[in-house]
Amino acid sequence: MILADFLPPKRDRSWDYARQVGVTHAIARCHPRDTGLNPPWDRDALRTVQKNFADAGLTLIGLEGDEFDMRRIKLGLGGRDEDLELYRRLLANMGELGIGLLCYNFMATIGWCRTDTHVVTRGGAITNRFQLSALDPSPVADSERVSEETLWANYEYFIRAVLPAAEQAGVKMGLHPDDPPLSPLRGVGRIFTTPDAFARAMALSASPSHRITFCQANFVAMGGDVAATARQFASRIAFVHFRDVDGTAADFTETFHDDGPTDMTAMLRLYAELGFQGPIRVDHVPSLAGEENLPHGYAYLGRLFAIGYMKGILDAAGIPYS
Repeated sequence: MILADFLPPKRDRSWDYARQVGVTHAIARCHPRDTGLNPPWDRDALRTVQKNFADAGLTLIGLEGDEFDMRRIKLGLGGRDEDLELYRRLLANMGELGIGLLCYNFMATIGWCRTDTHVVTRGGAITNRFQLSALDPSPVADSERVSEETLWANYEYFIRAVLPAAEQAGVKMGLHPDDPPLSPLRGVGRIFTTPDAFARAMALSASPSHRITFCQANFVAMGGDVAATARQFASRIAFVHFRDVDGTAADFTETFHDDGPTDMTAMLRLYAELGFQGPIRVDHVPSLAGEENLPHGYAYLGRLFAIGYMKGILDAAGIPYS
């Protein structure tokens, strides 16, 4: 396995913390609002971010999230073919620069969604919660809504348009679950909410570039056997998000990595048993004392604890990582 961390594309102390705890590989979102540069379909902009990480002793191994405005692609609007050409340029740039992973999602209009970002947990730490009953029930604007049927059609159009470019570039595209894995939200259809949906997506192509980001906590929230799901998709997993939640898709709370319902040691052993050799990163973490106002899920101290916890399991289990 390759131990990675999700880091901002502009240097801050999280880069130093990552190196100091032994992380050598970075995952980043390179959207212009994060970089202050052009989108990464501009090769020089992406090369600049890559070089900045390299100068800090970090290898940029993958990109994660929407790297530019994906609205027209996801909603199937006029202009999406122009955007898809930019997406293919992004993939070509990644291949040229040796950045071999793109973690993407197909959540339209509403992305990662929480209804409470200040839930008190162990020792006064702050974590996140989603409750469907607490979500604003009013539908979003008509122009921002999409049905599940249409979203499936838009996804198939997208994946058929970009997979050849990904394959040519040698880039693995890891499909991330909807978070929460629930549909609809405020009138917006969502499609990647069950293992069956992932099986349907993977059936679209056997390309080695057509892969899954196994965001563990989202598959837990789907309500099935997360270990069985990992086994089902073992050959398609390109990237692992290591996280846990307590509850169901309609009502869950994010936990400390050592305080949730999932046997985290067993999951790491399973990934090793399945032959997974790609990047793995800790995902959302509680905010510890003094960090309550930092971006929820991505405060520094909680990440240091989670990375140390994961490294401890890997070392104790004799699971090699780099």
